[in-house]
Order: sequence, then C-alpha cells, then structure tokens
Amino acid sequence: MAKKKAIIHIPTEFVSDVRQIIDNGRQQAFSTASAIALATYWNIGRRIVEEEQKGNVRAEYGSRLIAGLAEELRHEYGASYNKRNLEHFRKFYLLFNDIQIVNELVHNLTWTHIRRLLSVTNTEARLWYMSQASKDMWSTTTLDRNICSQYYERRLADQREHPKDILPITKAPYNDSDPLEYIKNPTVAEFMGFKPDSHFSESELEQALIDNLEKFILELGRGFAFVERQQHISTDMDDFYIDLVFYNFRMKRFVIFELKTHKMTHGDVGQLDMYVRMYDDLIKGPDDNPTIGVLLCTDTDSTIAKYSVLNDSNQLFAAKYMTYMPTEDELRREIERQKQFFLDHHNQA
Repeated sequence: MAKKKAIIHIPTEFVSDVRQIIDNGRQQAFSTASAIALATYWNIGRRIVEEEQKGNVRAEYGSRLIAGLAEELRHEYGASYNKRNLEHFRKFYLLFNDIQIVNELVHNLTWTHIRRLLSVTNTEARLWYMSQASKDMWSTTTLDRNICSQYYERRLADQREHPKDILPITKAPYNDSDPLEYIKNPTVAEFMGFKPDSHFSESELEQALIDNLEKFILELGRGFAFVERQQHISTDMDDFYIDLVFYNFRMKRFVIFELKTHKMTHGDVGQLDMYVRMYDDLIKGPDDNPTIGVLLCTDTDSTIAKYSVLNDSNQLFAAKYMTYMPTEDELRREIERQKQFFLDHHNQA
C-alpha cells in the first residue's frame, strides 16, 4: 500500500515573497533588455548619420543608403530593421544626440515611448516628456495623451516669465512650493465622456470626475491624493459641502475644487474664498501650508478676476475645463489665452 505524501502547508507570506522576487527579476530583465535595445537603435542611427555625412548629406543619397541597408539587414535580422524603422533610428539619434542624456532618461521606457517622442518638435518639451515618462513610469498611452493635451505647454513654469536658459532642459522646470506650477489651465477632461455640446449638471460633472478619479489625478499632475467628495464643514450657523478635496504632499497643502457648469461669476469666487478661509481655520493642521482653492468652470473672466478677491490672491485660482480633446490649434490658442489670464491676476514676484 502506497504511503500518502505528507501535505506541506506553504506559508502565504513565503509564497508572496518568492513571487515578488520573480516579478522584480522579470521587470529588471525587461528594463535591461529595453535599455539595450534603445542603445542599439541609437547607435544604428548614429552610424547611418555618419555614413550620410560622407555623402555630404544629400537627401537622395540618404534615402538610397537607408533603403539599401534595410535590404541587407532584413534577410538576417527580420522586419524590425526595415526602411521605416531605420529612418526612425536615424531620427532618434538626431533628436537625442547626447548619449549621456539618453542613458540618464530612458529608464522604464520602451521603443514605443521613443517613437512617440520623435513627433515632439520642441526640444525642451521633448526632453521634459522623456524625463517625466521615465521618472513617473508613464505608460505609452499616458505619454501619448500628455503630448496630445500639450501637458508641457500648459505647465505654468513654462508660462511664467522665467528665462528658459536658466532651466536645465533635462530637468522638469518645477518649483515645488509654487501653487501656480500645479494648476494647468485649461484642464482637459475628455475622459469624462461628455460631448462638446452636451448639457450636464454640477452633480453629473462631479460624478464623472469621481468615476474617472485616476485619470483626473493624472491630469492634475504630481503629488495629488484624493481626500473626500462633498466634504461637510459645519459652523455654528450653517452647514457647507465642498465639491472635491485633495491633498498635495509635495506642496504639503489641501487643494479644494469647486465645480461649475457655467462661466465663472463673482459669486463663485466669493464662495470659493469663503471655503478656503473656513478650511484653513477649521481643518488645516499646524504643519500644513495654506489651503488652495481652484474654481473649475467652463470659462474664465478677466473682468471678474480683476475686480474680485481672485486678483493677486496666492490661494485662489480659476481654471477652464474642456470636456473634449481640442485640436492642436484650438488648444494652443486656449493655452495662450489662459496664460495671459494667469499672468494678469497672479503676477507674483
């Protein structure tokens, strides 16, 4: 009679630890392989450019050179080295021709990330996207959306009057203590699913943001954590409810959002100002910086901003939200308009 094998009970924590080791190893192997592939593509691009220069960089010669090289390589190495990809390798080298910068910034990035970055024409923006995608481990989908929504151009650091030449182009132009650098205007919220001409209530807008909270936090930017929806604040005289409350651990302050389905009004600004003062007085801790209030509305108004408490306030901000992804030209015009709005009413030293 065969003996029954003794049942060994494997500790759950032990299994979890081994799984973590395997997952970490796979991730490291993937990252290493990806980095090696990118270095290979960069060096291929470098060699193509060097060979072109021997032919005085004539367009016709360059085209024939790449086509001929692709024909030689594809039999041995497959379709990955076709003419189109070789042209991308060449562009990769030309746009990122400092290998030290490339080695510093390609962590966590794949060739698909790089391919998307090749379409960014602004040098500073291209390097900034590359740096942030690596640092924050953006997926290729996230990178694509941030480029399409002109994340870099909406960064207020790039809209302020700082000379660009004092900012290292490989570093994000941040000042972690400046609230202006965390509020992108306009805010693009196409992920909520509303059509450009659709009508919705403030509660529906709020619910749509909550339903897409992860995407909304991504749109807000760095350091945001969700706190509460319709946060109740009670005073001796009345009860108040704040639409959305976040905490930004980089700024070390609460950020409250009031949502409006209309153009900003004087009453909206006054309400936001009251909420910010109440929050500072009743909820903010001694180690927290002053609360920030953001009015998200369908459009801003320079006249109301000029003659209200919003003017020159370092705690109150208004930003336009767009429920659809505009065209590149539409977004560029809106960025310029909102940039001027910020500069007019938050001209801080």
